Amino acid sequence: MKKPLVILTGPTAVGKTEFSINLAKAIGGEIVSADSMQVYRGMDIGSAKIKPQEMCGVTHHLIDVLDPDEEFHVVRFQKMARQAMEEVYARKKIPILVGGTGFYIQAVLYDVDFAADGGDRAYREELRRQGQVKGAEYLHEKLALVDPEYAAQVHANNQKKVIRALEFFHSTGQKLSEHNVEQAGKDSPYNFAYFVLNDERARVYGRIDRRVEQMVEEGLVAEVRGLKEKGYTRELVSMQGLGYKEILDYLDGRTSLSEAVEIIKRDTRHFAKRQITWFKRERDTCWLDKDKFGHDEARMLEAALDVLRERGIVGIKRIGTKREEDDGI
Repeated sequence: MKKPLVILTGPTAVGKTEFSINLAKAIGGEIVSADSMQVYRGMDIGSAKIKPQEMCGVTHHLIDVLDPDEEFHVVRFQKMARQAMEEVYARKKIPILVGGTGFYIQAVLYDVDFAADGGDRAYREELRRQGQVKGAEYLHEKLALVDPEYAAQVHANNQKKVIRALEFFHSTGQKLSEHNVEQAGKDSPYNFAYFVLNDERARVYGRIDRRVEQMVEEGLVAEVRGLKEKGYTRELVSMQGLGYKEILDYLDGRTSLSEAVEIIKRDTRHFAKRQITWFKRERDTCWLDKDKFGHDEARMLEAALDVLRERGIVGIKRIGTKREEDDGI
């Protein structure tokens, strides 16, 4: 039998954290973070990292496990996520993969094979130097020449993905876009339910703006200043994250704080739009549109549980107003 796996994703600021806690408590699950930033220690405010008190006793994995100068990419994530999931299965629980990094989710869900990509550290470092000297647009244009399909999917400022795609092509001679299509066509080794939490665009954008303002109020500038004082520079992948590179520009006198905040808001909105585009391309997804449920969390949770029952991931019997739960493993 295939092992059960629940996925909860959606655009940034849509409300995944709260819903994931309710879902985990309802099915006896543990959460495996599929977030490319919450893995780093000390990067709490800018990554909107869940606070211990918000976990409500639900076990979380892959949060606060790396320092900001440690390398983290999809291959390492896949390995760490698999290990965490095996620990969850060993406790007879259900792993819930939660986050907005679509490629990370795809890598686990379809057991994407990265074996052909051994990597080339020297070439990777050369690309990073080119990006520093010639700019992000130069690397993006270089990618567009060899893999226009992937270049159209990724923003020039996302140098991490641009460099990875160039390195993949350099190492294998294959377009990363073609490789992703091949791997996504595989059957999943899991009995899964892939939920996409969504809301009206205006509501998502409004939540993004408020979240960024709250980050600044909670001390985002002090957090970035502290990281900078510890020697974490803008060349690190972690410090290229949304909210961090912009505040670094402010601290370095390149922008005002108000300009930095507006750039974070704008780029986060663009990021949310790209996330939605990615999830719309994924197959076998179950969309939970908050506006269609009247923003009623209880109704959305019940709808998600119905899907899990239908797929045999959990077995839940109603007795009157009470519910008996079986983790289904």
